[in-house]
Parts: sequence; C-alpha cells; structure tokens
Amino acid sequence: MSPHAEAAGKHLWMHFARMHGRDGANPIPVISKGEGAYLWDDRGRRILDGLAGLFVVQAGHGRRELAEVAAKQASELAFFPVWGYTTPPAAELAERLAHLAPGDLNRVFFTSGGGEAVESAWKVAKQYFKLRGKPLKHKVISRMTAYHGTPHGAMAITGLPAMKQDFEPLAPGGFRVPNTNLYRHPEFAGDAEALGRWAADRIEEAIRFEGPDTVAAVVLEPVQNSGGCLTAPASYFARVREICDRYDVLLVSDEVINAFGRHGVPFACAKFGFTPDILTCAKGMTSGYGPLGAMITSDKVIEPFLEPGVTFPHGYTWGGHPVSAAVALANLDLMEREDLYGHVLSHADAFEATLKKLTDLPIVGDVRGDGYFWAIELVRDKATGETFGAAERERLVKQFLPGALFGNGLYCRPDDRGDVVIQLAPPLIVGQAEFDEMEQILRATLTEAWSMV
Repeated sequence: MSPHAEAAGKHLWMHFARMHGRDGANPIPVISKGEGAYLWDDRGRRILDGLAGLFVVQAGHGRRELAEVAAKQASELAFFPVWGYTTPPAAELAERLAHLAPGDLNRVFFTSGGGEAVESAWKVAKQYFKLRGKPLKHKVISRMTAYHGTPHGAMAITGLPAMKQDFEPLAPGGFRVPNTNLYRHPEFAGDAEALGRWAADRIEEAIRFEGPDTVAAVVLEPVQNSGGCLTAPASYFARVREICDRYDVLLVSDEVINAFGRHGVPFACAKFGFTPDILTCAKGMTSGYGPLGAMITSDKVIEPFLEPGVTFPHGYTWGGHPVSAAVALANLDLMEREDLYGHVLSHADAFEATLKKLTDLPIVGDVRGDGYFWAIELVRDKATGETFGAAERERLVKQFLPGALFGNGLYCRPDDRGDVVIQLAPPLIVGQAEFDEMEQILRATLTEAWSMV
C-alpha cells in the first residue's frame, strides 16, 4: 500500500464513501495526475475520466494556462471577501455571467459551490416574498429522485428519501412531484410530449394542494442528474414557466451540473426553451481549477432587495474568491476560444450512437441523456424492465462495478439512488476515440456483471 493510501485510510474522512476495511487488500485509490481526458493513479495506471471528475473538468486536466492564472492572481491578491466590497475578478465575472445568462438574469451572488447556490436560492425566494408582502410563501416544489445538495435547506429540496433519513428533521417546506423518466412510465408509450404535459400538470396540482399563497418556488434541473439523466421536452418547461407565472411562484433552474457546456451551451435552460427567475450553477464554471458557485437572479427578483435599508443577511467567506473568479474568467475564455460548446453540439449524436450500441446487452435497459451527459440504466429483466433487488444492488453497484470499471480503465459513476444506472459526463474535449474506449470498457465490464446476475 502506498503511503498516501495508508494515510488516507487512517485519517481521511471521505465524502459519500464507505470507509470500513480500506486496508492493504482494499486501499483507497490515489489519483496523482491528470492530463487531457485521462487520470493516472499512484501505480502508474492510466484511467479515462468518464465523469470529468464530478461533472466538473470541462476543459480537461492539466491546462497549464488556468494554473498560471491562479498563481498570478494569488500573487496579486489571494483573498478578499465580497461582503460589501468587490475585487476586479469578482466584478468582471459577475458581468460576464450576466451577459451569458438568458433573459434578464443580471445579478450574480457568488458561493463556494452548488449546494450553497441552491441554499441561497431558497433563502432569496423566502425573503423576496416577505419583502413583497407575501410572508406565507415559503414552500418549494421539486421532483422525485432529484438531488439538489447537502446543506439542510438544499437537502430538504432533494427528492431522495434514503439520503435524507439520517439527517431529519430537515428544513420544513419541501414537497415532491413526479419526474420525467419516460423509461419508467411505459403507459405513455414513448410519447415524451404526453409525459411532459402530465408531469407539468402535477406541479400545478401540487401548488393548488399546498395553496398558492404558501408556495415560493419550483426547483428543477434542465436534465435531472439523479435517477439517470432524465430529459423532458421543451413544452414541459414552457408549461412549468406558465404555471409559475400564473401562481406567482419563482422558477429556479438548478444547473450546477448542466451549465457551462455540458449540453453545448453556456446555460441549459436556454437550450430547453425557458428563462427561470433564478439560476444556480457551479462545477464547470472553473473546470475544477478553483471552487466556485453562483446564484443568478432576474431583475424582478433583485428589485425589492435594492430598496433603501434592505439587506440580504446571507453570505459565504469563500464566495467570489478572487483566485477562483480569475480562473473562471480564463476558463470561459478558453471554452470560447476552443469552441467547446460547438464541439459538444457536433459530437453529441456520435456519443449517443456509440453508447446505444450497448443496448444489445441483456443487462442494459435504457440509454438516455443529452449533450455530454448520459446514463445507462441496468435491469435484471430487459423484457419487463424489472430492476434489481437490494442484495443485487449491494453486490453490483457498491461492491463490483466501481472497482471493476476503474480496474478496466474507466472512471464513471455507478449509482442506485433511483434505479440502477451508470452515468457518463466526460470532459468536453473528448471525441470518437474516447467514446469508443468507453463503450468497449463498459461492454466488457457489463458482460461480466451480467454473468454475476
């Protein structure tokens, strides 16, 4: 065992990971280097990064120009808060994001990451309605299986009971509606438009059930992450926008994963045909070369906060960190200069077609997604769509797939927070050669997994 793996096994509290038994027979993997779309561990093995770290590294690993920008900014001004002040990078990035965002999303509140951005959005929504004389409007409606973050407020918006149960009671006010998983709604016979109408109507129904005077916001992702890259037609989002306007409810687009090129555009809501009142983002803003998130609000939402004497009593020490903001500006420049948005749009069909070759395997029930964000749903019975029981999930998702995929040279995400899926979201620089490599590794690993079933 390497000294780093040994030290981590004794002292590192890992995130979202089991820590029992991480000894010489099962050491914690140590990732020591990244270059382009590839990672190397401390044994010298090369692994294709099929998840962009954690939906983050849009521009790829080892981009020296981003590291140099960070070093230059740190040498000039390493830190100063935006608590009543600004720094040049924070001011410039706020302006840049306002110009990139659709509609009148013009005001940027910086956070350290995505969960904080969602937390901030809920707090803004509640204070916004208090300032407007509607103090009862505080509830939030989100979708089943959706994940929106780990802070207590963001977790209350999250639609994953198993993730919440150890921390309950959470902040009151979170309510759930159905998501848009077409594969798991066979009654719609593959008609995404019909499913979209039905699912949007459930949002209106929930608002009416709870009372429009008590509902502050609807929070949704343009492509829902948890549950496996769940898409919806543009008509769904248009209908949700109409419902929110009718009942004076703020629409929040959670784009912590979806933004910054994952779907071939700066912000996915524009691709899917709607403009929210609040947008949350993080991850790909810096391509992972610095921690940073943001909540972007419309002119309507910021208006009551600009009245004399009004303060939003909320903030984060690291929000708008000058080094991260400088890196974000350089990363956005790089993405535009190398046309990574266009690269995703021109290669997304090939990525889809390559992954859909796997549908000939008996364990693959569905392949779905958009852009460079795809999920493969695994099933026990392809004819009926039967999923796996608890013991099989434990064996496949927790024990076999992560190590087998990594050992075969692919880092991606087996996930059973909803149905059993493998998620793929590689750096935006990859092309057909990497698509083929992913497909070949997945094919070999899933063939072995099926033999276990």
